[in-house]
Amino acid sequence: AAAARLLAPLLPQPLDHVLLQADLTAVAPGPLERPLAAMLGVLAEVESKGGATVYRFTPASVRRALDAGQAASDLHAFLAEHSRTPVPQPLAYLIDDVARKHGHLRVGAASAYVRCDDDALLAEILADRRSAGLRLRRLAPTVLAAQAAPDALLEGLRAMGYAPAAESAEGDVLITRAEAHRTPPRSAPTPVPEGPPVPDDTLLGAAVRAIRAGDRAATTPHKPVPTGATAAGRLPRTTSADTLATMQAAALTGSAVWIGYVNADGAASQRVIAPVRVEGGFVTAYDHTADEVRTYPLHRITGVAELADDSA
Repeated sequence: AAAARLLAPLLPQPLDHVLLQADLTAVAPGPLERPLAAMLGVLAEVESKGGATVYRFTPASVRRALDAGQAASDLHAFLAEHSRTPVPQPLAYLIDDVARKHGHLRVGAASAYVRCDDDALLAEILADRRSAGLRLRRLAPTVLAAQAAPDALLEGLRAMGYAPAAESAEGDVLITRAEAHRTPPRSAPTPVPEGPPVPDDTLLGAAVRAIRAGDRAATTPHKPVPTGATAAGRLPRTTSADTLATMQAAALTGSAVWIGYVNADGAASQRVIAPVRVEGGFVTAYDHTADEVRTYPLHRITGVAELADDSA
């Protein structure tokens, strides 16, 4: 309260009037009282703000006021009471014209309807207390609207002793038949193509790279192994110490070596690798045969031999 008393001399006094003009506008020369500003916000559109606020009356804004429960006479009385100028004739005509058209069309919601050429029968249904749950309302002498669903409306009327028939949106009577339980139709099986699938570009490219890498591993010249090679598979045979020493030396110099390798299934193969790191019983190297970096356990390497051309 004390702050309000201090601020009151510094704030403009709210006004209770506007100035109506012939171009369907109203000028508020200052801040308006709250009830007047609220009513003008419904009846008109704010066109500009500043030292004075300009409101414009449009058919849409007048219709909005009528939708809010105001009548044409109420709007005329409101404008005449709060305007320092006479109400312009164009504004009075606008209000009367919009009010004359307002409400001619009605829009509502209904879940189902009942129609019958005998209006006396419909009056009998409305008078029956058992129809209260259906929430029926007469729209025309031969039409009733219901808030219940069509199925519930049918069951309710049948429970009351009537024999209604359902109809479609086009007005045709719907015919119901007993449900027949049949096995659903089976879809045709997907045909299985004969022979192996046609390889795509990715599979063909991988096969070509594997063949070229295998040829390179098999044809790369290498230095003879001191202990010789086995007759089966021509894999190099070296001791564990020689294998470890050769791998470490190759990792330091960045050179490639030829190894014999036995996988977990016992299949033996020969590979050309370039060791990168040797530690923990494993060697990480770039495998020229697989064209990728792999890790090999040292205990699965049968032997190692230096290549005749280290640049391989």
